[in-house]
Amino acid sequence: MITLNKLTKRYGPKVLFENVTLTFDPAKRYVLVGANGAGKSTLLRIVSGEEDSDQGSVEIPSKLKVGVLKQDHSMFDGERILDTVLMGNRVLWDAMQEKERILAKGEAMTDDDGMRLAELEGVVAEEDGYTAESRAGEVLDGLGIPGALHEQRMSSLAAGYKPRALLAQTLFGGADVLLLDEPTNHLDLDAIRWLEGFLTNDFKGTLLVVSHDRHFMNAIATHVADVDYQTVTFYTGDYDDFVEQKTTGRRQAESDVSNKKKKIAELKEFVAKFGASANRSSQAQSRVKEIERLEGGLELKRSSVVRPYVKFLFDKPSGRDVLRVEGLGKAFGDKQILRDFSMNLTRGERLAVIGPSGAGKSTLLKMLVKAALVGLSYDAERLHGVKALADYAPDAGQIVWGHDTNVGYFAQEHHEALEAGLTAYAWLHRFDTRREVEEVRATLGRLLFSGEAGLKKTDSLSGGEAARLLLAKLILLKNNVLVMDEPTTHLDVESIAALVEALSEFKGTVIVTSHDRYFVSTIATKVLELSSAGPNLWNGTYEEFLEKHGTEYLRR
Repeated sequence: MITLNKLTKRYGPKVLFENVTLTFDPAKRYVLVGANGAGKSTLLRIVSGEEDSDQGSVEIPSKLKVGVLKQDHSMFDGERILDTVLMGNRVLWDAMQEKERILAKGEAMTDDDGMRLAELEGVVAEEDGYTAESRAGEVLDGLGIPGALHEQRMSSLAAGYKPRALLAQTLFGGADVLLLDEPTNHLDLDAIRWLEGFLTNDFKGTLLVVSHDRHFMNAIATHVADVDYQTVTFYTGDYDDFVEQKTTGRRQAESDVSNKKKKIAELKEFVAKFGASANRSSQAQSRVKEIERLEGGLELKRSSVVRPYVKFLFDKPSGRDVLRVEGLGKAFGDKQILRDFSMNLTRGERLAVIGPSGAGKSTLLKMLVKAALVGLSYDAERLHGVKALADYAPDAGQIVWGHDTNVGYFAQEHHEALEAGLTAYAWLHRFDTRREVEEVRATLGRLLFSGEAGLKKTDSLSGGEAARLLLAKLILLKNNVLVMDEPTTHLDVESIAALVEALSEFKGTVIVTSHDRYFVSTIATKVLELSSAGPNLWNGTYEEFLEKHGTEYLRR
């Protein structure tokens, strides 16, 4: 049980939450939701002890073991990957290390060493130490780090895989309480499904998790903790249940305020009519007091949740045949990404490219964008964020874009696309300097860059802000083909919902990669799976793909 007592946290004049008192119960799984900047991660850090509150306290029984997902991805670079996971159980790891030091003494061991060794053997046995490496290996496998890599150093892992190893460390530790901030970041769809199963079936303790992945939250949550209105409110059920309950509650509150205003108007009319009457003066005074009481409950706190307005339009549609790929081959060194791959896309199709990290999803998208940008008069690399374009030329085959296609690109690595030192407004305006200032500012405003926010420097933007600025570029340019590499990664739930709605209504063509199942399931009309077994093109939705290939897909 975790208890928050009158907890308050502010950043300058901004109140995140105030005087919060509540309890997180054992064996329940809470997802923390709220707008970016509302205080979800801050609350998690306060509970873990990494950050102090301004007022109040957090009580966690000392007997409870708390596991916290670490955010410093390079802190174990010198360690073996398997050892990094084993360190999640500190009691076991320390006992194993001490045991090795004593055994290394050989014939120099003393009687005291022998007694201590016996004690350590008991600790290792209690912590299931003799099966620890195999259990740690299973967690790594589940999160997409294969056994062939387990003996290597953490420094050998690609940047996107280090967070997986740290997540494995946290899950392996045998915690009674798990505090996970965005655990699905850097996970592919298969690893997310494994994590859902682990948290719902294998983990029996209390879970507090921050996530923007709607499907993941629906899969794991028994309760929702909503950080909004400068407080934290509990809801029972999954994320969809929460949305329904919160919406209904807000409508009821607004209806109550409306009814109070009508009542106040009636009371004021009575006071104005009979306030001067000696026979009705007591009744009038009674109504004055009633008005004062009702007026005290008229103000509803404003929600911190704000949804951007996303709508993709184009001036001229493309031809019916949008893209033709024939015999495409691509390798980086010894790693073969694609071999003799062919496909066609027609106007209005929405292709989701899925597969494990490193399968070549981003490579394929960059190859497509490079082919689309050839021959354009402006500096395509600088403007569109595709670095080293020469690296993404096909080794074999060809990519042919159809008549009147106009391709817009959303880069996964935002820093590749956002030139440092510019304001958000200046960065966006340079894509089409003919646009009126008001049009550029209006586009920024719809993406939540109102007023001074439009003057923020690109290199100081948060991940969510950077993603929204890239969306603003696509809106401004009115492309009839959108190529988007992991657009949901840094967006909050409201922004993802706005993007899903916009893409679903878009009349052009979409090619997208994402590890967000809700996003992929909702928008895709066609699926391309990339894996070591080769490309697998499915003409249907992702849910239909899973229904047909689910077991085989997960096994791969």
